[in-house]
Amino acid sequence: MTLTTAPLQTLHADFHDLTLDEALLALRQRFDGRIAFSTSLGLEDQVITDAIFRNDLDIEVFTLDTGRNFKETYDTLDATRTKYGKPIKVFYPQTAAIEHYVTLKGINALYESVGNRKECCTIRKIEPLNRALTGAQVWITGLRATQSSFRADMGLFERDEQRDLVKFNPLLNTTTAQLWDYIRQYNIPYNKLHDELFPSIGCAPCTRAVAVGEDERAGRWWWESHNQECGLHDGTRNPLKKAA
Repeated sequence: MTLTTAPLQTLHADFHDLTLDEALLALRQRFDGRIAFSTSLGLEDQVITDAIFRNDLDIEVFTLDTGRNFKETYDTLDATRTKYGKPIKVFYPQTAAIEHYVTLKGINALYESVGNRKECCTIRKIEPLNRALTGAQVWITGLRATQSSFRADMGLFERDEQRDLVKFNPLLNTTTAQLWDYIRQYNIPYNKLHDELFPSIGCAPCTRAVAVGEDERAGRWWWESHNQECGLHDGTRNPLKKAA
C-alpha cells in the first residue's frame, strides 16, 4: 500500500472536525486492513482505548511491557481489562537480547551513554513494536502536539515509512484539560502517577516527575537534557509539512 500526499490531505480534511468516536468509526470504515492501536496506558491512550472498547470497534489494542514498567502502569493495565472485559495484547522484548545486554553492560547501563540508552530502547520498545505492527495497515497513536516540539510538527495523518503504514494521531490537538474531562465523564481507569506530576510515563528508570511549568515530556530521559523521544516515531514523515 502506498499513499501519496494527496490522499493524506484528503484524510486530514475528512477527519479534521470529527469527534474521537466519529473518527475511529470512520477510520474502520475507510480502511479494510488491520488497524492497531499502541497504548502505553497513559492518559491519552486510556481515552482512545475507552472509545475503541465502548464502541466495540474492530481495532486491535496492544501494549509493550518493557520489563521495567512502574507498578502503577501494571495496575492500570489490570484495571482496564477488568472494566471493559476485552483483551489488550502484550508484547515483550526478546529474552535473548535482554539477557545479552544486561550480562554484557549491566542493568543500568542506559545511564552511562546515549548509545547504551538507545540500545536499551531498541531492545525493549522498538523491536517489540515492530513485531506488533507487522501486517498492520494503520497505526493509531496517542501523540499530542503540546507534548513536545518534535510532536508539534506532526500531522493528524502521517506516513510511517520504516513500517510502510498509515499513522493516525486522533488526539493531536486535544488539550490536557479535555483529556481529564473525558476521563471523568466515562469513569476511565488511569495511571495514578498522573496525580503525582508524571504527565508522561515510560519505563521506571527513565521517567521522573516534572516541575510546575516544565514540558510534559521533560521527565523522560532527563539526564540527557536534550532528548524526550525513544525512537518509536523516527520513521514518521509528514508530507503535508513538506508540501507547505
